[in-house]
Amino acid sequence: MALLLYTNKSIHTLVFFVLFICCISWQQTISASPNLEAQHTWEEAFEALGISWNANGTLNREIRIPMVPATPSPDSSDPPPIALSKDITLSNKSHAYVRLYIPLNPPQNKKLPLVIYLHGGDFVLFSLSTVIFHNFCNQIVSQFPAVVVSVEYRLAPENRLPAAYNDSLNALFWVQDQANGTSGRDPWLEYADFSRVFFLGSSSGANIAYHVALRALDFDLRPLNIKGLLLNQAFFGGMEKTESEARLEEDPYVPLYVNHVLWCLALPTNANRDHEFCNPISGGTYMGRVFRLPRVYIKGDYGDPLVDRSIQLAQFLTSCGVQVTSRFNPGGFHGIELNNSTAAQELYDDMKIFVNSISEIEPADSYASS
Repeated sequence: MALLLYTNKSIHTLVFFVLFICCISWQQTISASPNLEAQHTWEEAFEALGISWNANGTLNREIRIPMVPATPSPDSSDPPPIALSKDITLSNKSHAYVRLYIPLNPPQNKKLPLVIYLHGGDFVLFSLSTVIFHNFCNQIVSQFPAVVVSVEYRLAPENRLPAAYNDSLNALFWVQDQANGTSGRDPWLEYADFSRVFFLGSSSGANIAYHVALRALDFDLRPLNIKGLLLNQAFFGGMEKTESEARLEEDPYVPLYVNHVLWCLALPTNANRDHEFCNPISGGTYMGRVFRLPRVYIKGDYGDPLVDRSIQLAQFLTSCGVQVTSRFNPGGFHGIELNNSTAAQELYDDMKIFVNSISEIEPADSYASS
């Protein structure tokens, strides 16, 4: 009852303090090593991200990048869409859904690779309907061409990791049900080749793609055959600062202090940045599965503070016998493909080559058996 006497500002402060306590190990680590990160505050990070606390402990997220509806027909938008899309509800209870994309004129004489796409947003922001990710999927569909299933997953801190992994894995199971025709099949998925399935993600979406691919190894996914992973500027971290993080600590796109706050919001309570969800080469439950991964494409840019994390992952996967194709570009920045058409086209071309280079007659992967 006494809580009712608090002002809204007091409640705001109380909620902020409770979550601060949950992240106390992170704060202690920062204060133990005085540097530029320690000169920043959570309030600064929240302002940079466009978020604030609600009184009930959830986040209020400013919509700085618009969201757009699906385009299920050629006259759905002006200008006309370059690909068709529609939203499919997976669960009325959880409101889980996917956005399914096909080309405007799908080929009638061959099946198309199926790409499961995980959007970015550092686990805390955005939606599959955010216009930059919707447009990205449109380009993938039209340029490869391919069928794309874009996954809407729950955001942190309301739903901390592994919630996003679980939601994405459930979307994969839905694709498997579609392949098996368990409850019928959406007509658009008749264009998909279920023997050529790829996970694709950018930033936190790449992190999700990597972890979901590892988790999926525990299941018999037949008739699906996971042929590869495409990881674009993956959002990983760790307690020990890398050279690129130190060099680009005050980067205008992903400053390190903002990254640390994001990880504190996303990771399980009391976990630090060497948790396997954040640092994939730190150990943990996944290490024994890594050698069973299919081929992996990794892309990074030397102007991105997170680039060393992708370089380390590429080296680690190669040491485990995984076939890795990597491209690390000079300069650039995190999310460069979202506002640089030349960089975007290079990425599309690279990924198309990777997908098309994997023969559809290769033997089944370890995903095809339990």
